[in-house]
Amino acid sequence: MKGNKLDKASIIAIKDCMGAKKGEKILVITDEQKNEIGYSLYKNALKLGFETLYIEMKSGKTNGEEPPIYIAEMMKYFDIVLCPTSKSLTHTKARREASAAGARIATFPGITKEVMIRGLNADYSKISELTLKLKSIMENVKKVRVVTEKGTDIEMKIEGRGIYASKGLFLVKGESGNLPTGETFCAPVEGSANGIFVVDGSMAGIGKINDEPIKIIVKNGYAVKISGGKAAGKLKKILSQFGADGKNIAEFGIGTNYAAKLSGVLLEDEKVLGTIHIALGNNKSMGGNIDVPIHLDGVVKYPDVFFDEEIIMEKGHLLI
Repeated sequence: MKGNKLDKASIIAIKDCMGAKKGEKILVITDEQKNEIGYSLYKNALKLGFETLYIEMKSGKTNGEEPPIYIAEMMKYFDIVLCPTSKSLTHTKARREASAAGARIATFPGITKEVMIRGLNADYSKISELTLKLKSIMENVKKVRVVTEKGTDIEMKIEGRGIYASKGLFLVKGESGNLPTGETFCAPVEGSANGIFVVDGSMAGIGKINDEPIKIIVKNGYAVKISGGKAAGKLKKILSQFGADGKNIAEFGIGTNYAAKLSGVLLEDEKVLGTIHIALGNNKSMGGNIDVPIHLDGVVKYPDVFFDEEIIMEKGHLLI
């Protein structure tokens, strides 16, 4: 039965989310950890009548690591590229260049069968409507502030930055984003973030935070101190190899997917309606200036969010 549900989710991804049209060519890039999902997308693309190529590579070590150059080159020659991989290809030069060449790209970093089935059976027209509404509001905002009862209190400037709506419908040449999806996000102005954020939902590269949250102190756009329990120790170890830019405040995002649940898979967790996420590392993929091969999101639960002093989310409830 699960196989049937996975097939259904794969067909929704290809037909509805990517809007695949007759004559288009599809490339599926996967790895040994996510090949069940990769193969499901491949065989269902073939069944739907599309010329499709399947590539299985060795899984990467970190989110944002570049794929082999020959795979990066191939991505430019397809209409649709689907990337169910254990580590994210979203924030890579390969993805950016393939998007610029016109490919429509969906990345599925860390996807599991359960997340695929749950996330791809949501109403994406409903998710898209909320995501785009939030985008139109954020485009007029100069400053964002996030506060929680667990100790988060951070401000950042977003004026002049592009606001992105990952709405789950990638129908136009060059569009890209995650599947499953549902988030509105941007790269805060470098050097502008100050305060503390407490990651109590989940952290990319680590998973669900089940014990002590991760407390991150931010000064002038960079994380300067990370403390907490085991999860904080793991995060410090991951970031230690990427220098100062790995600690850049790279992203502020708001989840807009009503069907998503905190599962420990960041791909899903950052999309949960009622949460926000703040990322460290690369922001080049969203109009920023920091190009480092790491991008790690931390999910914050039940936040109060202020746009230029006006509250738009109260304890996780959107007020728009």
